[in-house]
Amino acid sequence: MAQQEEESDVISEEVTGDVQDKTGTLSISEPDWCLDPLMLASNLTPSNSSTFILNGIPGLEDAHIWISIPFSMFYIICLLGNSTVLFVVGKEQTLHKPMFLLLCMLALTDIGQSTCIAPKALSIFWFRSKVITVDGCITQIFFLYVLGVTQSALLVIMAFDRYVAICNPLRYATILTNTRITNLGLVGFFIAVLLVLPMTLLLWRLPFCSNRVIPHTFCEHIAVVKISCGDTTINQMYSLVITLGVIGLDLILVGLSYGLIIRAVLRLSTKKANRKALSTCTPHICVLLMSCTPFLFSTLTHRYCSTLCIINAEQSQQAKFEWVALRPHE
Repeated sequence: MAQQEEESDVISEEVTGDVQDKTGTLSISEPDWCLDPLMLASNLTPSNSSTFILNGIPGLEDAHIWISIPFSMFYIICLLGNSTVLFVVGKEQTLHKPMFLLLCMLALTDIGQSTCIAPKALSIFWFRSKVITVDGCITQIFFLYVLGVTQSALLVIMAFDRYVAICNPLRYATILTNTRITNLGLVGFFIAVLLVLPMTLLLWRLPFCSNRVIPHTFCEHIAVVKISCGDTTINQMYSLVITLGVIGLDLILVGLSYGLIIRAVLRLSTKKANRKALSTCTPHICVLLMSCTPFLFSTLTHRYCSTLCIINAEQSQQAKFEWVALRPHE
């Protein structure tokens, strides 16, 4: 009996030793490819109940200093390019038109989004400053998503602007004035605030336990939700509805506008008129693709890749228990 109890204790210690983290709290261990960078960050960076740890790019910690070079260059180019647009449009009176006003609004949202992410990301790459407060993290999420939804609304307004310019050019100046475009942009901004505010308020109610590592260079909503140790069903459902609802509705409206534009273009008598009409829409289509694709990719990647990682972790842990329980005892 004593020998059996001793063997049982040895097995118990081996199992709990595998699933126990550095703080002594039992948790499901993840595969090495999923957890090693996170554990390394949590070991090297101090944390407390009011902070998170942004891990940067997991698996590429040694290359962060090299990654920062193109990252900082793109940020500088973004600031210079958008600032140039704002300066030129503001300086040149002939450019004070609805289309250029929309470009200025898009430039402001672009500057805002990049400034929400780039400074903290560069501090991680350059100084290994990975700690961010919970309030700072949720504030970053709020402004990032508000600006993203506002940008999506501006793209819809721009599609409507192109529709009126091509399908009803004689009334363009009376339908879309600078004042009306400004008011539409402000409406889009306030709608974005109303949609994103509940999402951030739901984040503040979540409890966070020992795992406070975010495998990213910025606070992405679903990544923060995934590290909570509470019930996140409402957060995930609201986030999914907002993401698919906003992007889906905006794409439908943009598609409707361009469907009507294409129908009007096909009715034009000459090929030259067709090319001229379509050429006015090409820049907007490029901006639309560049804006929506990264947002959807980031959101869906965080949502479903994190789930796959947890499933693989549970399968690995179950196999580990079975191996320890079934191996022959000496």
